[in-house]
Amino acid sequence: MKTASLVLALLLAAPAAAEQVLRRGNAVEPETLDPHKAEGTNTSNILRDLYEGLTAEAPDGSIIPGAAERWTIDEQGTRYRFELRTDARWSNGDPVTAADFVAGLRRSADPATGSNYSVVLSPIVNAPEVIAGELPPEALGVEALDEHTLEVRLQAPTPYLLGLLTHSATYPIHAPSLEQHGAGFARPGKLVGNGAFQLDEWVVQSHVTLVRNPHYWDAEGVALDRVIYYPTENPASELKRYRAGELDWTDVLPKNQIRWIRENLADELAISPYLGTYYYGLNLDRAPFKDNPKLRRALALALDREILTERITAVGEQPAYSWVPPGVENYTPQTPEWAAWPRERQLSEARRLYQEAGYSATRPLQVELRYNTQLDHKKIAITAAYMWKQALGAEVTLINEEWKVFLQNRRFGHLTQIFRGAWISDYNDAFSFAELLLGGNNLNDTGYDSQEYNDLVMAAAAEANPDRRRQLLQEAERVMLEEQPLIPVYFYVNARLVKPYVRGWQDNIMDHHSSRHIYLEPAP
Repeated sequence: MKTASLVLALLLAAPAAAEQVLRRGNAVEPETLDPHKAEGTNTSNILRDLYEGLTAEAPDGSIIPGAAERWTIDEQGTRYRFELRTDARWSNGDPVTAADFVAGLRRSADPATGSNYSVVLSPIVNAPEVIAGELPPEALGVEALDEHTLEVRLQAPTPYLLGLLTHSATYPIHAPSLEQHGAGFARPGKLVGNGAFQLDEWVVQSHVTLVRNPHYWDAEGVALDRVIYYPTENPASELKRYRAGELDWTDVLPKNQIRWIRENLADELAISPYLGTYYYGLNLDRAPFKDNPKLRRALALALDREILTERITAVGEQPAYSWVPPGVENYTPQTPEWAAWPRERQLSEARRLYQEAGYSATRPLQVELRYNTQLDHKKIAITAAYMWKQALGAEVTLINEEWKVFLQNRRFGHLTQIFRGAWISDYNDAFSFAELLLGGNNLNDTGYDSQEYNDLVMAAAAEANPDRRRQLLQEAERVMLEEQPLIPVYFYVNARLVKPYVRGWQDNIMDHHSSRHIYLEPAP
């Protein structure tokens, strides 16, 4: 049996080999291909092909050298020195330099950019002050020591830094393109990236086509000639396209067809754990949830997660009572005591708190639940609304919105009460979940701002001892769940269909699959 590396070598060596084109389902339309403004996981899939960070990920999700071929860390763990590849090139042939990474990191942190992910740079010296507009971007603790040497200075040891440097918020920027095209630099014909692929075409609500970047430092090791991303918000439609041979892998699967898929496409079904939590966010800046923790807890207790995961999602998702999912390195999620109660006791407590919050059969809670347009989100929302009606008498109005509109309305808290949310970890560390709910985080759409929680998370960020750091993060999670600014629903699994001829990829807990590692095996 041929090994994957031997097959890849044969593919690359064959002079008359057919064009290698991978067609990837990708759920929603990308909101932007500007790496420092992007947010969604589906956009990140594309950006990982167009750009390369200082570090990268192997098919199994482990951290490997990216644009930097090596690095050193000082004894205190607060100073990282990266040696860039001398043969690294932008897609127009320009050399990739340390100054390009400095420019990218400064742009990401600069409040003028409007990056909602700039907060992930907080471990870097002066980053919080730069992000807040209190210091200029030039004060950020990053420096180009020479053309190919970059130094990053941290405020405290940050064990997840190498994983964080695969995130788009840390990508370099091709300054001449940005200067020439301004905000339009991330469009076809203008975007200059340093990844294994370059942007060829973007037809809104149709597809995004990438072609192999001939200037990429490892271009000879890239088998695919083209990658086409298809946004298909309806999972049932994506399944139809897959079965018709229009897609080589799906992004998601329709929940109501899982049984049929297991029976008919079992050999092509891939399911594995995933560091992500599906939740309902509660807007703490307005009624009815502002200053009303009893109502928030009543809704959390009344939601039957076992029924949701067994009958509605039904792919293998686990009911979520904690915020941080299982599988995070050096961490035990904090599950509230009531999660182990019998169902009747949970419902009894939910009704008691509902009444104490000021609601009853004659004065029912009237609330809106927003979710982005997608059949599975709709089914989950309908079920949740039914549970709250049956258990408490709450009257829930469902509002579905196109992805970009949904994101915008979540940002403006006065438009939301309950909203569908999902947090997928940016790196394998509990801090990725803890950081989201810090007061002032642009991605914290709940408006939650607890001084006790903030202090615990920031103490963990500055703690060098891994055991003490874990304890601080666990205490922060316990405090947050007690105050209930959100309702965890379930923990994700990766679930997709992959054609048998797609090779070079592996399941991994981050669900990151760079196209540079993938090749298509010829038909026998």
